Amino acid sequence: MAKKEDTHNAAAAAALAAGTAQPIDFESIRHLNPYGMEYWSARELAPLLGYSKWERFEGAIKRAMIACTQVGGIVDDHFPATGRTVRLGSGAERVLTDYALSRLACYLIAENGDPRKPEIAQAQVYFVVATRQNELRQLGEQRDERLRLRERVSENNKKLAEAAHGAGVLSRSFGVFQNAGYRGLYGGLDLGAIKARKGIGAREDLLDRSGRAELAANDFRITQTEERLRKEGIIGQTRAIDTHQEVGQTVRRAIEEIGGTMPEDLPPEHSIKPLIEARRRSRKKADSAHEAVSETESQQGRLFD
Repeated sequence: MAKKEDTHNAAAAAALAAGTAQPIDFESIRHLNPYGMEYWSARELAPLLGYSKWERFEGAIKRAMIACTQVGGIVDDHFPATGRTVRLGSGAERVLTDYALSRLACYLIAENGDPRKPEIAQAQVYFVVATRQNELRQLGEQRDERLRLRERVSENNKKLAEAAHGAGVLSRSFGVFQNAGYRGLYGGLDLGAIKARKGIGAREDLLDRSGRAELAANDFRITQTEERLRKEGIIGQTRAIDTHQEVGQTVRRAIEEIGGTMPEDLPPEHSIKPLIEARRRSRKKADSAHEAVSETESQQGRLFD
């Protein structure tokens, strides 16, 4: 089966390269729903794939649904049934079945369509490449979101340190204060125990190895602890430490109530530290360039004074 698909993909790619096949613009019929999610109308896709009869195309859709289930997908997520009403010549109305197809659904339809149709071979090539490009784009967006969260956690940790200091937490006791928050959020585990559980090196920063969900949980713990310290005017090292642990426990209960994964059970990610350092260098270069431009403009201004 894989050999046959590879042959069709190669043939379509060769035809496109040789200019003997007209490329099909699948993006021209792409739609966005009110939530910004892309989809393709099955009725609009059918003729682009060489199908003139809806019944035959619906057969390919049904085979694609089976394939979707086999790869662990949820059919209703990728093939939601829709319908539209059309007026017939007699004046009567008829509801036409349609599907709002995801990108994956389109790919699976192409893989399960009539391989004799050149349009199907083209679609196989297109959706393989486009699906991979979409995956890479999503991975990039997730990486950027993780980087943004990590930088926000760092900034909020500084604000928490200021609030803790104002509440009376001594510098030498700040590690104890931080561990109290971790114990609350991570079910009694301190920072060292969390790292050991996740297989993170002793010298590595836990938050550099945390994914988005874990960073978000810690950010909520940090910001809410700072808020309570300031808003309630908490004074005293012991009270501040207890408050941090209480907030961590409250965040943990919230995660549990919504059925989320406990932070100690979330797998560690690759360290984001290299990306943070690269962004800092980039910003430093940009700042230096801006200063140089400002200095040049200042010198030129003095020449004309």
